[in-house]
Parts: sequence; C-alpha cells; structure tokens
Amino acid sequence: MLFTTSLAFSQTEALKTVVNSLAFYKQKSDLTFLARAKKSADSLVVTKKDSADMEKNIYRLIVNSSIVYTDSLNKLNQPENFLDNTAALADQLTAKKNAYKFQSEINYSKRCITNAYIRRGFVLTRNADFKKAIACFERAKAYSPGFRPINTYIAYASNKTGNMQDAAKYYDGLINTDTAKLEYIQTASSIYKTLGDTAKALQVIKKGRKLYATDKQLLQDEANIYNNKRDYKALENLLIPLIENNANSADIAFVAANCYDNLNQFDKAESMYLRAIELNGSAFEPVFNLGLLYFKQSAIKTNDDGKNITSAILWLEKAHEMMPNDKKGLQLLQLAYTKTGNQNQLDRINDQLEQITN
Repeated sequence: MLFTTSLAFSQTEALKTVVNSLAFYKQKSDLTFLARAKKSADSLVVTKKDSADMEKNIYRLIVNSSIVYTDSLNKLNQPENFLDNTAALADQLTAKKNAYKFQSEINYSKRCITNAYIRRGFVLTRNADFKKAIACFERAKAYSPGFRPINTYIAYASNKTGNMQDAAKYYDGLINTDTAKLEYIQTASSIYKTLGDTAKALQVIKKGRKLYATDKQLLQDEANIYNNKRDYKALENLLIPLIENNANSADIAFVAANCYDNLNQFDKAESMYLRAIELNGSAFEPVFNLGLLYFKQSAIKTNDDGKNITSAILWLEKAHEMMPNDKKGLQLLQLAYTKTGNQNQLDRINDQLEQITN
C-alpha cells in the first residue's frame, strides 16, 4: 500500500522536500528519510492559517500514517499517542468539505492506520489483554469497515474475555457465507451451546455440515445435541455414519444402543450394548441398560421360555457387582426375582435394599 497516493498537489519548495524524502524512503527503505519527511511536513504547519490549510495537513497525514504503518518497532521514537493523534488527524481531515479532492490520499492513510491498530491489537492479544485488544480492533474496523478479517480478531478476543454475546455476533457474520472456515463454525456452535441456545448451535452445525459433510466433529456435535434433547428419531439418522467414524468408541456405541433402545429397536440396541461392553468392560451404564433391556423384553414376550428374564438377571447382577449400592439396580433385581419366584435371592436383595435405605 505504501506511497500509492498520487501526491498531485501544486508543490511549493517545502512540499517538494516532503515528497522527495518520501520518494527516497520508497527507493532505499531507510527510515531516516521518513524522519526527514516528518520534520519537513511538521514545519509546514506552524500558524493558525497553516492548520487550516488542507493541502499541508494532507502531507502531514500521509507522512505520519506512513510512519505508523512502517515503523512498527518505533525506531523513530515517536510518542506513545502518535498513532491515536494520527488517527485523530485523519478524522479531522475526513470531515472537511473539500476532503473529496484528496480521497485517495485519505484512503491510503486510513489503510495505514488500520494496519497499525491491528498490529497493536495482536500485541495485546499475545499479552492476554483482550479488552484493550478489542478496542484496537474496533478502531481498525472504523477506518476499514470492509476488511472482514477484523471481525475474526474481534470475535476471538471477545470469546477470550467471556463476552459470548459479542463473540457470537461477530462469528455469525463470519459464517454467513458459503466459504465460512470450519474453525469459525465450530467456535460459533460452541459459543451458542455455552449460551444455552441449543437451537442456534444446531442451526450453525447443520450449515457447517452442508459445507463440510465429512467433518467428524460436526457430525458428533449434532449427534450430541439430539442425544441431550432425547430427540432419538433425529439421532437415528446420524447413527450409521457416527458408528462408522468411531468404530472403536465405547461411548458412541452406548449412545447408539440407548437411541435404538428408546426407539424400541431391541435387536439393534442389544447388539450395540454388547459392543459398548466389549470396548469398555468397566462401564456401568451399558451393563445396567442391557439388563434393563432384557427385563423389558421379558414383560413383552411371554413365550420366550424365560430366556429374557434369565438374561436380565445375569446382566443386572453384573451391574450390581460393579455398583453394589445402586438402588435402581437392586429394585430391578427385586422385581426379577419376584417374577421368577427365587425366594432366596429375593431375600438377599431385600436385605441389601433395607441396608442402603436405613
């Protein structure tokens, strides 16, 4: 961007000195020439009349904005408020009636100022001073409102400060395109889940899955939402790809089993519970749920020769070994032994229930 301005002025000797110094800097990349340009530009504005001279101040703006853009290490020892003062000068000149005559020069300076504020915001972000970083990024956005990456920086910093509402607003702007980055979609859905807006999170995830159909994380995020909402019919549509992508996950196998169980697809549920137990034999829930599944089937199927109630007792006893004081498990065993008429085992379970309730 540097020195793309036309500098089409009626140049006095003093102005020519500024232009020549800028030209030498462009040619040699030596900050000394920028320092000379600044000294010459400052000498142009001395009196009140000079302060009202648009042309002279435009030169000052070009030089100062070039410095804030180029001298990132402040080798020219400008004061701490130099960037803010340069920005204020740009605001002042932009408000002038004849600013349109120097639009390309003003636009150039605003781009330089934008870059400087973004750079300062990055430094503050690295130092975890996110509130001040946001302020810098918002200043940058004011000078280059069409530069979309700034929204990314504000969204990230807002998220880091815990300001989820603002973060969500900016991430929304980033994902409402057909080229939205995967990381933006994932972060936006995570923010909405944190805010408790599951519907919005689901909307974001669905949009993401249209753009990134093979992404495993988005698939799992959508499945988790349906599972937490107990929307098992919606979850069922995701189970096949979910299981294929997580063939060795006991947790996914259990989610699938529980889904099929709640949809009364008992054979599929039985198969997935057994798979979950195979993958993680120390997990209580699939063992208990499998016992409960057989118990439910024993109540439905009357001509199974007692196979289901026998299987129910087997798995409920395994669950009892894993969690001896689980009241629900003991109550189910109580019902199962009552059904089979096994008085000895029923007495044992009754004693244990009495112990944990007293």
